Amino acid sequence: MLLAIPFPDLDPVLVAIGPFAVRWYALAYMAGIVLGWLYLRRTASFAPAVLDREKIDDLLLWATLGIVIGGRLGYVLFYKFGYFFDHPLEIFMVWKGGMSFHGGLLGIAFAVARAARAGGAPVLALADRVAMVAPIGLFFGRLANFVNAELYGRPSDLPWAIVFPSGGPAGRHPSQLYEAALEGLLLLVVLAILGRSATLRAHHGFLAGVFLVGYGLARGFVELFREPDAHLGFLWGGLTMGQLLCLPMLAAGIVLMARARARP
Repeated sequence: MLLAIPFPDLDPVLVAIGPFAVRWYALAYMAGIVLGWLYLRRTASFAPAVLDREKIDDLLLWATLGIVIGGRLGYVLFYKFGYFFDHPLEIFMVWKGGMSFHGGLLGIAFAVARAARAGGAPVLALADRVAMVAPIGLFFGRLANFVNAELYGRPSDLPWAIVFPSGGPAGRHPSQLYEAALEGLLLLVVLAILGRSATLRAHHGFLAGVFLVGYGLARGFVELFREPDAHLGFLWGGLTMGQLLCLPMLAAGIVLMARARARP
């Protein structure tokens, strides 16, 4: 504990003007969406073509709505259903925090299906391109979690353990940074390398499967170091909610990869 690093003096609010505040968390979402959109526009030139750039611009709006609405509803259903059942109006108070990646994933899936139908593109082919850019948002989102000093790890005596403001006097794993490195940077690099192969891009759904499996493995691993949600604790078999939600992702990813490789 003596070797633990004090949490840096980071203000979650970047700029505050009267009752209005610009938070790093909101900027992280914006950076992830905008950079992902630019990267997606670049992949539009990769063969085989999926959507033209105009249709990709239309996808941006629906993807943003899918992330926000899906992420919020996922948090309500998966993490605090009982609380929000008693306080339904607080569902709309997104500025108080509470978003779920798995809910946002379902929202993105809806946006991809809609854009593919509107643009006459194969759904799985478009899902592959979106999967290539998704780690960008995950990277910035986890950095924002760190700035907010939330979703921190379990107590640790490692040299890089950090004393978080609301985590007591013990040093803890900076699990947000672990996730930023694995779910964000590493997965982004892996998908970028695989996405350069025209052969793999022609197997629609393969890259989307890689993303699902990669995220599931990374999140499941980091959950071993991340402090479980206080109101949930450990669930069935000693697993956390995050690990349980990753199980269907892993299964779906394996199925997508196997079907894509088997398809001519």
